[in-house]
Amino acid sequence: MRRGGGPGFVVAPQMPRMSRHRIVNPPELGAPSGFSHAVISTGTSVHLAGQLGAGETIAEQFDSALERLLIALAAAGGGPEDLVSLQAFVTDLAAYKASRREIGRVWQARLGRHYPAMGLFGVSELFEPDALVELMGVAVLPA
Repeated sequence: MRRGGGPGFVVAPQMPRMSRHRIVNPPELGAPSGFSHAVISTGTSVHLAGQLGAGETIAEQFDSALERLLIALAAAGGGPEDLVSLQAFVTDLAAYKASRREIGRVWQARLGRHYPAMGLFGVSELFEPDALVELMGVAVLPA
């Protein structure tokens, strides 16, 4: 679906809290916020390469990188609801934490209330010198 923010802008429709994947959040691990502890899926796996984004801020680059990831997923026949795992690599954890509200708005616009298993990793640098964020993920398409 293309709306809003210009060419290629992908907005996910509002997702229901539950997807066709089984979300597992054991109480021993505490309630997750903005991710799921585990996702069980059956189908065809799609491994999505790391995507860098454009922009000056972490939130802008997160938005652009997520758009690129969703474009690759769409080309493989999937949609945002098929994401089961997402890894975010950032060069400045403090700036990422300070941008959580903006990143949350990006998340809602592109993924709705769909929360895959997720990891956040602080790294010293990424492939492009100005890159602040890289996203990679795994999706599972229906069998």
